[in-house]
This record gives sequence, structure tokens and C-alpha cells, in this order.
Amino acid sequence: MAPLDMETGAGSSMPVDDNGRPQRTGTARTASAHVITTVLGSGVLSLAWGVAQFGWVVGPGVMTLFAVVIYYTSALLADCYRASDPVSGPRNRNYMAAIGATRCGSMVKLCGAVQFINLVGFGIGITIAATGSMLAIGRLLPQGRIPGLDSLWWLSTIATIMSLTYTTIRISLGVVQIKANEGLHGSLTGVAIGNNITVMQKVRHDLQAFRNMAFAYAFSIVLLEIQDTLNAAASSEAKVMKQATAVSVAVTTMIYLLCGCVGYAAFGNGVRINEPLWLLDVANAAVAVHLVGTYQVISQPIFDYVELRAAAAWPDNGFVCTRDVRLWPSDVHVAICPLRLIGRTAYVCLTTGVVMAMPFFGSVVGLIGVVSFWTLTVYFPVSMYIAQRQPAGTVGQARGGCSSRRSAPGACSSPSRPSSAGGNW
Repeated sequence: MAPLDMETGAGSSMPVDDNGRPQRTGTARTASAHVITTVLGSGVLSLAWGVAQFGWVVGPGVMTLFAVVIYYTSALLADCYRASDPVSGPRNRNYMAAIGATRCGSMVKLCGAVQFINLVGFGIGITIAATGSMLAIGRLLPQGRIPGLDSLWWLSTIATIMSLTYTTIRISLGVVQIKANEGLHGSLTGVAIGNNITVMQKVRHDLQAFRNMAFAYAFSIVLLEIQDTLNAAASSEAKVMKQATAVSVAVTTMIYLLCGCVGYAAFGNGVRINEPLWLLDVANAAVAVHLVGTYQVISQPIFDYVELRAAAAWPDNGFVCTRDVRLWPSDVHVAICPLRLIGRTAYVCLTTGVVMAMPFFGSVVGLIGVVSFWTLTVYFPVSMYIAQRQPAGTVGQARGGCSSRRSAPGACSSPSRPSSAGGNW
């Protein structure tokens, strides 16, 4: 059978979009499910501990502040989906392509490195959260063969329902505990120095709580990939994504505030991170299904980058191309790509192997999240938006000192030709 083009879908009977790719089918609802699946993880159980460090005033305030910041920068990033012109400009299908449309090649490489390190770290962190490394392989391997985010809408929907299930259990248990206490616990200022808490411990715990709250909203690294699934008119793509982001941020913030505040009211300053631990046993099935969905959404940008780059480099290679294969002796036909089958399986085994070899890697994931939050969630979205919306005479300045299109070839990525495979990296 003739090979199918992984990039454009050439050779396939599927309907195609305006740029020759398989037609997008996403809606605001599926985009919201993808976002909620990405951010609303089992780490929500640590928010009560975070509120305990800050108290009733600062704790909820910090979570609300991060919600406002993430929505604002995500709205700016959604406007960068199309380069040059918001209606007729070429699509920036991923974060690196958007960077390549407005920044120098060195910035594209830096962004790509930070994004992929964060994605791999996030995937390892999700595996850590699984109940066991060998069980994680069994759950993740079958789903690793799903082609892309367009095909993941059902899994994200189920994962969203599962996350809402175990957070509801958490909130309900907190309410029961409050009734048993016959009152609210906690204080306005949270955990204070003294009572076996030193100054350095207080500072460390505050920074950890701050990190947990910031990392709870980390979905900018996959926002453009999610937006690329939307089946919407060019003039409304950014609008639909902003609506999905607004719904997602509102839902997650409400859940975060409820989990954090109810947990703090139930257990006071004595609450420990991820307390009560037995809650994960009660909601184990929901957590497991949710982790599978989150792992897939987070891993898709890595899979797409590797597979599209390979397809561009070796378009006729049998290992890279997707082929329509008949399952003998039946007449059933399936599309199989050896690279996708073997590469994704190897990636799942690799991330799980890291967890088995280095069980302390969870702390490293937290550090990665802190570093990437400022760069990928705040700095790059704002700088890209400014570069695309400023007067033409100041384009060179927005590129951080990189000259305009008259520069030497390869010095900058042209706004009119962002790479579909992830910029110049």
C-alpha cells in the first residue's frame, strides 16, 4: 500500500483542512477538557498544605493571583497562533514555531530546550504519581499509540471527569472533618516561626507552597498544540481558545480554592502535604485514569516533534511513513507507523525507568517547573504578543536585538514561514 504522509495526510481518504492537514475537529469543549486534564492533577491535594503556610489571607490570594496571570498570558499566547496576520497568517502549530516567527534562532533553541525538558520532567512526575512503576507501564503503553490531540478528546473528557471525582471526594471529606471539629481551624497568617519551625524551614516551606501554586496552572507549554486542534474559522480561532481557557481557569481555580481552603479549615496548621494520604487509596481508580489522560496530553508535543522531523528528513523511509496494512487473513485494514509504535513505547519505558532508578526525581521536577514557569508562561507569551502587534518599524527591537528579514540567512526565523515541525530547533 502507498505510504501516508505524516505531515499532510496525503494518501489518506480523510478530509483535509485549508493547509492540507487532516481536518481539525476540536471545539471549545474539547479544548477545555485538554486544559483541565493537563493542570488538574493529584497535586491539587497539596494545596491545603500551601494555604496553611500562608494563612487565610495570603493563601487564597496567591492562588487567585496566579489564576489572573495565567489567563492573561494565555490569552496573549492564543493571539500568537497565527503569525503576522490574525486571520490569514500561517499557523504556528506549536510553541517553538510561534517563537521562531518572532525571535532569533538562538531563542528558538532555548525555548525548545526549556519546553521539552519541562515536558519530559512533567511526564516523569506523572509516572511518579502513579501507584507503581510497573503498573504505570501497563496503563500508559496502550494509550501511547494514539496519533495526536485530535484523537485524545475522549480520553481528556474521561480524565476531566475522574479529576473532578477525586477532588469532590477530597472536598467532601474536608467538610465532614469540619463538622466533626465543630468549627474552622487555621489562622490569618498561617504557620508561624516557633513550635519546632525555624526561620529557614519557614522560608523553604513558603517557597515550596508558592511553587506548588504556580505549577498548578502550568498548561502554556501545550496551549498552542491544543489550539491547533480547533475546527474554527480563522477569525475566531483565538476567540474560541480564549473561551476554553477562561472556562478551564475558572473551573480549576474554584476547585483549587475549595480544596485548599476546605482542607485548611479541616486540619489547620497541622495539615501535611498530600494529607490525608488514604484519600489516594479511596480515589485510586479515578487518579489512575486521570494520570493516563494527563500523560498523553503532555507527551503529544514531544511525539509530534520527533515524528514530523523524521518525516521531513526521510519522507520515503518505510520505518517513518504510516502505511495502511491488512490484518491477514481478514480484510481489516489498520494504519501502522513503525516509528510511532516503537518510539512512543520506548519513551514510556524510558520515563518509567527514570522513576525506578531515581525515585527522588519528584524534587527535580519541581525545580524544572519553577524555571519554566517564568520563561514559558510569562516572558515568551508577552514578548511574542508585543512583537506581533507593534509597528513595523520596530520589529527588530522586539526580536531582542535580532535584525529584521534583511539579516543574514538563517539569523532569524521569518514570520511568514514558521516551521511546522517546531521552528528551527
